[in-house]
Amino acid sequence: MDFLHIERILERSGRHDWTIPPHIHPDHVQILLVENGGGTLRVEGEDYPVPRGSLVVVPAGLVHEFHFVPRTDGVVINAAMPFIARLTQEMVDVAQALTQPAVYGLETPPRALDHAATLFHSLLEEYVLSVPGRVRAIEGYLQLILITAMRRHRAAQPDMRPLAQDRDYALLCRYRTTLEQNFRHQKSMEFYAGELGVTVQRLTQACRARTGRTASELLHERLVVEAKRHLVYMARSVAEVGYELGFEDPAYFSRFFSRRVGMAPGEYRRCRQDEKAQEITA
Repeated sequence: MDFLHIERILERSGRHDWTIPPHIHPDHVQILLVENGGGTLRVEGEDYPVPRGSLVVVPAGLVHEFHFVPRTDGVVINAAMPFIARLTQEMVDVAQALTQPAVYGLETPPRALDHAATLFHSLLEEYVLSVPGRVRAIEGYLQLILITAMRRHRAAQPDMRPLAQDRDYALLCRYRTTLEQNFRHQKSMEFYAGELGVTVQRLTQACRARTGRTASELLHERLVVEAKRHLVYMARSVAEVGYELGFEDPAYFSRFFSRRVGMAPGEYRRCRQDEKAQEITA
């Protein structure tokens, strides 16, 4: 799945001496369940203690690093923002909870950690298997995890430390929200800048500062993610996929997709179908 990656904390952190140096995920939110061990999360220079039995949220677009104690383990989810946005449609509280870095203890209520562990491990199991209904099961478990984060966020709001105001990051978050609502039918940067009350230059500057890419590049990447999903999981022709994404000319949609993916939409669909068939027969 291009828009989701899940692994155990032990797998990556153990290989890096339990330290993940400063880095940024421009388009992915990270959610961790720390079952054993712990350590410290640093986001934009702010330190957040990470105790055993905690749920950790790292928003997209923020510089962060982890310093784990040896043998720390749990599950880490990296999910693309377009995928998250689709799962959180009409759930504004859930989307809001993913814009604030946080560490939530799961010591209460009783069995809260066990419940979260069941969700994370079930999601991991579905992720590594190739079985009927896999995608829907992954989406269901991830939605439950996101709702868990939202509930913890709401309960902890009075005590949370707000991240130092960053106007670029705030504008990027607003742009992503507006983009998600309009990307299928609005391709003009003037439209998005007008909706956000800024100039195209200011919007592009904020996006580049936080993601390394322009506002139009983020729009194009969102379109490609959605096109891939339609091609793999929906029984529509290439022309129908393009039309649903606002491309009235099938040839133009094919060129747009090919330039960014390296193959034509039909070829991409065949390759992914072949990969899925090989997984099932392996």
